[in-house]
Amino acid sequence: MLSVATLEYAGEEMIMKGTAKTKALSALFAVTMLSATSISYMQTVKADDGLKDDGLPSGISKVMVKPTTNDGPLDEIFSGWHFRSKETKNLQKDDFENPGYLWVEQGEELWATKDGSKGKSCKSCHDDATKAMKGVGANMPKWDAKLKRPLTLEQRINTCRTQGLGAKEWKWESSQMLSMTAFIRNLSRGMPMNVQADGPMKPWVEKGKNIYYTRVGQLNMSCSNCHEDNYGKYIRADHLSQGQSNGFPTYRLKWQKLGSLHRRFKGCMKNIRATPYKPGSDEFVALEIYLSQRGKGLEIETPAVRN
Repeated sequence: MLSVATLEYAGEEMIMKGTAKTKALSALFAVTMLSATSISYMQTVKADDGLKDDGLPSGISKVMVKPTTNDGPLDEIFSGWHFRSKETKNLQKDDFENPGYLWVEQGEELWATKDGSKGKSCKSCHDDATKAMKGVGANMPKWDAKLKRPLTLEQRINTCRTQGLGAKEWKWESSQMLSMTAFIRNLSRGMPMNVQADGPMKPWVEKGKNIYYTRVGQLNMSCSNCHEDNYGKYIRADHLSQGQSNGFPTYRLKWQKLGSLHRRFKGCMKNIRATPYKPGSDEFVALEIYLSQRGKGLEIETPAVRN
């Protein structure tokens, strides 16, 4: 069977060489072939029974939990750890080998670094991060009563920077933001995700759920097509996971650096030829909330290591 990448290339070649009419027909043909083949590719490969128990990540007591409610689609909830290769797991098992810890250490330095017009640091307001921030990462995104909306950890940090420090916001995927989010989330490592899903958060959960199940892009696929219908199966040379968020920000070998959950969202949308939402957009915030409550009970692994 031809790989998806081969068909992508073939489709692009047809589009480039044709006339306007031919281009349209070629594009339609290529999209149809891509969509059918992508799904077929996943469904025709048997689920790998080689997903063995390779122990547990450092600081974690379990990587599978039962759903906390009966209204979810999954009988068992697995951390992305479960679907990774032995080599990738070994990188995460040892904190000294885990490349994501470089960002955690930088975040610890930034915590005590003064910035902005008020000459203050995070430590100036919150003091000892190991006490003040313990558990915070397991409960984000969280409802902000003053702003009347949920805030992700990145948005909360920038709110503190502008209002508390008189400093400029950090960009979503900047080294500073990734370091601070990794540092704070790491302080909740081993604690179960427990994001609020009721009350004012409920409409956001529904919005995120709608995005999760809506087919988009040229391949006409949704998040659920991969992470609910086909998890555990191979896509190319890698296992599909359930798409849980408990390891983010995570070090991806493909990226050769740490990356945010919203960057991963963008990558998934590009893979199915859809136009991605922006990091920090209401759509991605809602999707993050839905994923967080969907994986409720999984322990925070930040910084996880993934392929």
